[in-house]
Amino acid sequence: MILSMTGYGRAEITLEGVKIVIEIRSVNGKSADVGIKSSLIPRSKEPEIRRLLASKLQRGTIDLFLYSEGIGVGDRPINRALFDLYYREIQSIIDEYPELGDQSQIVGTILRIPEVLDRKNEEPNETLWEVLLQGIELACKEVNIFRENEGQQLYKDMIQRVELIESLLAEAEVYEGSRLEKVKERLRNKLREVGENVQPDPNRFEQELIYYLEKLDITEEKVRLRQHCTFFKQTLMSEDFPGRKLGFISQEIGREINTLGSKANQADIQRRVVAMKDELEKIKEQVMNIL
Repeated sequence: MILSMTGYGRAEITLEGVKIVIEIRSVNGKSADVGIKSSLIPRSKEPEIRRLLASKLQRGTIDLFLYSEGIGVGDRPINRALFDLYYREIQSIIDEYPELGDQSQIVGTILRIPEVLDRKNEEPNETLWEVLLQGIELACKEVNIFRENEGQQLYKDMIQRVELIESLLAEAEVYEGSRLEKVKERLRNKLREVGENVQPDPNRFEQELIYYLEKLDITEEKVRLRQHCTFFKQTLMSEDFPGRKLGFISQEIGREINTLGSKANQADIQRRVVAMKDELEKIKEQVMNIL
């Protein structure tokens, strides 16, 4: 089953009597781009956390949030220099804009800013660190459950859209015979316009007609388009992380649809081609979010 790159996971752990909330959010991305949004993670441990998240979540723009609940200010060291800097800046804004009203929450607001409550220089207790890692792994598991549910919806949507492209191609084929007959008739009318006394060589006319019709023939494009659609569905059904490959296949599908449109030379076929392009664009948008 495919996984979406969009996900959310939450876990709670207790460290030194304090409840720590762990949240992980992910959206689509070309690689594992991990952001750590917490001062609870020591800098020395950030590389380990990044490797853990990349191994569990594979790919995407991933943000890790950690914060404590029910903890007093005195329980954690404050970065006084940074606190003073923020306080002076905010106070200068208040002096300039008195209409902002009640400012009684300034201290609490500043204390929620990352780095103000500073634990970056502390060496982590290994036992507590293991508990924290377990919590992060649990949140990753929740993210992947979320991703799997999203992936099921993406799977159904893309299968339907690929099958719709195949259906539109079958509809376009209905008009192919009449299209060639209209081309032949148009060429004959052009010859008649030249003059009734002009009698073209039948063999040469037939050769030119065959050459012209071969340039408009869409048999190869139809075969390749069907093959690409089949390959797309097989990849979607059989591979664990097919996102990149599906992106390549959708490009090939687009190439064949564009060639069909350039060769169509018939309004009813062109309408089907436009509808196929519309479905393909929706597929591409979904593919960008597949792991």
